[in-house]
Amino acid sequence: MQDTLKIGKYEFQSRLIVGSGKYKDFQTTKDATIASGSNLITVAVRRVNITNKNEENLLDYFKGTNVTLLPNSAGCVKAEEAITLFRMVRDATGLELIKLEVIGDTAKTLYPDVFETLKACEVLARDGFTIMTYTNDDPITAKRLENAGSAAVMPLASPIGSGLGIQNRYNVLFIKEALNVPVVVDAGIGCASDAAIAMEIGADAVLTNSALAHAKEPILMAEAMKYAVIAGRKSYLAGRMAKKPFATASSPSEGIVEFKKG
Repeated sequence: MQDTLKIGKYEFQSRLIVGSGKYKDFQTTKDATIASGSNLITVAVRRVNITNKNEENLLDYFKGTNVTLLPNSAGCVKAEEAITLFRMVRDATGLELIKLEVIGDTAKTLYPDVFETLKACEVLARDGFTIMTYTNDDPITAKRLENAGSAAVMPLASPIGSGLGIQNRYNVLFIKEALNVPVVVDAGIGCASDAAIAMEIGADAVLTNSALAHAKEPILMAEAMKYAVIAGRKSYLAGRMAKKPFATASSPSEGIVEFKKG
């Protein structure tokens, strides 16, 4: 049975989503993305060109691949900015699957502005976009975003680019329990084991960028992330054993042959 990631009307074979920023060039971006097995790459359209056909364009590098570009609103601090940006992107490219992020603290934490994000989500949902929304790891906010029209909610694991991994596993669990749309752990993934943990606790997918682009060997790390997400997902579906505070023999005690002296 195929285990695909479904976001609105879209369907993907891979549960790993990658970013396009911080690489030395577009070719490395492509090579790492292909190595990751990802079908979805997020693009900060205020920083990476996908709309101007007269300049080097990331879209050209992914022609003929099974990778879909996911425009994001990184750099936007107001709902109106994000709304205008995505309308322009759709007019230029036809892309309707988007990653919404509206940042409240641009100086230190890069945490989202929840109120502006909700405002933008409501408008963009009415406009017919399929929205994946970056947010904090608060279950209440996550549910409000689902109600506002998000097709997927993307709680941060830890601050963007920090590589700290998941700081609060229970909040991710609470969000997963509360929502009926996919939960994608986003931001703060630092290595393959972080991605595996996210999947093992029930996340539907993982997004990572800095962990690949800042690795000493980005393409090798991309491949490691691919297998970590697959392993974590299979582990989650298999159902882990119960934890116990004491030892349990791995072999049954019934039928043990007893040896007697004499």
